[in-house]
Amino acid sequence: MNRHRSLPWLHRYSRFLIGAIAVIGLIISAYLTFAEITGTQVACPVDATTGVSGCESVARSPYAKIFGVPLALFGMLGYLAMIILALAPYFVNADTSKRLRNQMEERTWFFLLIGATAMVVFSAYLMTISLTVIKATCIYCISSAICSLLLFLMTILGRTWEEIGQVFLTCTLTGFVTLVAALGIYGTANNTAIADGGQQPIPHATTSPQPPTGWAITTTSGPAEIALAKHLTKIGAKEYGAFWCPHCYDQKQLFGKEAFKEINYVECDPQGTNPRPQMCQKANIKGFPTWEIKGKQYSGTQTLKELAEVSGYTGPKNFKYKVSQ
Repeated sequence: MNRHRSLPWLHRYSRFLIGAIAVIGLIISAYLTFAEITGTQVACPVDATTGVSGCESVARSPYAKIFGVPLALFGMLGYLAMIILALAPYFVNADTSKRLRNQMEERTWFFLLIGATAMVVFSAYLMTISLTVIKATCIYCISSAICSLLLFLMTILGRTWEEIGQVFLTCTLTGFVTLVAALGIYGTANNTAIADGGQQPIPHATTSPQPPTGWAITTTSGPAEIALAKHLTKIGAKEYGAFWCPHCYDQKQLFGKEAFKEINYVECDPQGTNPRPQMCQKANIKGFPTWEIKGKQYSGTQTLKELAEVSGYTGPKNFKYKVSQ
């Protein structure tokens, strides 16, 4: 008993603290996983300029998934593993199996060190990507990174390591392997998307248009598309089109159904929804689609980057789609 009382309080409770921190990380990751799977928008502060939350910008980036699987799900598994490793020895009766418990404590500390190091290095990599590539911050990502850092510190400081050199070597090798794996995984999984700015080709119309709406928009908008659409409407930009026009449909697909609702769209065909042919005639529209931005007209399907440039848009530009050939 005297030996246990002489231990620093941090050493006595370190496993419980590690478990508690991992539970917090598990809850954060579970919430993000649920939101991704169900398509629910997470509660997150919205940028007053763009009207888009940093969490959505991060969630819509190519880095939010690995081989199509939400990154938060891997976070859940990591935190769950840390909980099991931290608390497993306490499920062994110390009175009847003291030797087994001591062995489990010794071995699980080694795996806790590897797990905590891998998590903190991977979190640091993701935070760097968030700030330098995506250029957005997510409170949940930051919270998870803090949890990873605390797990690493608690693992290092939570016991007396007899061989500091071995600890340093283990952390160095684990960190190096984790970083190389992260670069390799994202290089393989997101090579095409990242090289092309994360853009996917839009599906074109394959059937005959039916009045008054034509083809249904099948793409979903990201934060950048929504922010650009709101900006265009705010500066008084208009898009003139017709429900039967395939290039107009391509333009809608580039924005996505959520963002296109924000566009000031003028239907020029009398058979379309809410038609305003007189406005089209007054504007001397010759073809569809035609954009009217800051007193100038731009004919044909415009990429969202082109619309951003001519409209003076300065918000996020990680647009999801491109026009396929």
